[in-house]
Amino acid sequence: MEQQTQFPAEEVTLPSKGILYSPESPLKDGILEMKYMTAREEDILTNQNLIANGTVIDKLLQSLIISKIDYNELLIGDKDALMVAARVLGYGSDYSFIYRGKEITVDLSTLKDKPLSAEPIEEGKNEFEFTLPISKTKLTFKLLTHKDENEMKKELEGLKKIDKNSNKELSTRLKYIILSVDGDYEKATIRNFVDNRFLAKEAREFRKYVNKIQPSVDLSFEYEDNEGDTTKVDIPVGLDFFWPDATI
Repeated sequence: MEQQTQFPAEEVTLPSKGILYSPESPLKDGILEMKYMTAREEDILTNQNLIANGTVIDKLLQSLIISKIDYNELLIGDKDALMVAARVLGYGSDYSFIYRGKEITVDLSTLKDKPLSAEPIEEGKNEFEFTLPISKTKLTFKLLTHKDENEMKKELEGLKKIDKNSNKELSTRLKYIILSVDGDYEKATIRNFVDNRFLAKEAREFRKYVNKIQPSVDLSFEYEDNEGDTTKVDIPVGLDFFWPDATI
């Protein structure tokens, strides 16, 4: 009988706590098991094809997740938390980078989850409401999953082939987030609304609300300048986030 090696693993709590996943999904428990990184995952991190097509982080996480889940179902905010957990399990919690000419070291284990903050919340249903402040149009929307991000990426690539100067990421993202406009769930209605009726001022308020309620991990740190003033700055996340020598 072939002997199987059991790698050490840890449980990772999802920022969403599993609230928005369907009752049939293993993700509903809000906890995943991830194994520690090995040389196999370092091979993934240095795979130039995966780096070039932008799938290296997803391939890494899929290799590390032990729990039997559908990766496509993962909310983007939950996936961000898994990315941080993967870095900690692989190379420890201290992460150093250069910001404004200074070396900054952040303890990733101290990062806080940003919980789902919408009210009311219906468990097992990824759907929310927002009334636009000027037009009073009522929108229902969802938080994007890995599958949504992939489909959106393919659409944007198609638009680029038609017009290489095309830059429709903001409007395309809105078309994937919005589920209905004043109770109309037809995709054609949603796309027409975004392209022709969605005021820029209202679109901005809507995006702010979506970002506010979305569960995720707070990827920021407090930076103190030479005058003693403190500002909140996003932690730079790239391939070096996992392994400073990954490109060697």
